Amino acid sequence: AVQPVAAQDSVVCSAEKLPGMVEGFFQITTTLGFIGLAVIWQADSLAEIFTASPEQKKRLKVHKRAALKSALILAVLGPLYSVVASIMGLPLGDCMNLTPW
Repeated sequence: AVQPVAAQDSVVCSAEKLPGMVEGFFQITTTLGFIGLAVIWQADSLAEIFTASPEQKKRLKVHKRAALKSALILAVLGPLYSVVASIMGLPLGDCMNLTPW
């Protein structure tokens, strides 16, 4: 029963492009998320300058907070998956680095 599991681990980690593609996907999505956060933050800040209604300003602040939460989730998702995958013994957790930095 131990032999097939070890064989599956080596096949997944020794796949030529799979680990690199998954790492690249996590890095690209995290980078785009941070760029999106910066764009949304700046656009909302600019819109706050030109809005007179307190309700509109409140909605813009809520939108900025939602964008910040989304970027934080993106930043935590890769390392969290790495830790959980290594604890659970998933093969991709051992052969990939999913931290965005």
